[in-house]
Amino acid sequence: MNKKTMDKYDAIKLENQLCFPLYAVSKEIVKKYTPFLEELDLTYTQYITMMVLWEEKEIMVKDLGAKLFLDSGTLTPVLKGLEKKGYAIRRRCEKDKRDVYAVITEEGMALREKAVEIPGKLSRCVPLEPETAMTLYKILHEMMDKL
Repeated sequence: MNKKTMDKYDAIKLENQLCFPLYAVSKEIVKKYTPFLEELDLTYTQYITMMVLWEEKEIMVKDLGAKLFLDSGTLTPVLKGLEKKGYAIRRRCEKDKRDVYAVITEEGMALREKAVEIPGKLSRCVPLEPETAMTLYKILHEMMDKL
């Protein structure tokens, strides 16, 4: 092969993909969360859902999905699981029955006390300098805002 032909395929080399290290790191970070979340009987997706509920207390399901970048096919089973555990309920809006809200329960709020330690535990598992972590945070949020 000549150089021109080889260059044509550089764009599809794994080592040249931005998406691959993002995917791999995300997968590994979720793996690091797993033992901490198992103590709370939560999956990672349930955990991030609870984070929003701890903050909002009550939120329209469609807004929750938008905040978490989750479609209803993913979010519905997550909310059903949280309902089974007693951490959240779903309720229909009185004015418009098409609107559904996710609402945190007292048990869900109580879980926050156990969960508050997780970010600190995780930060000890991911050895990044604080400045590097903040730069990464800013870059990733900028990307999320543009997607």
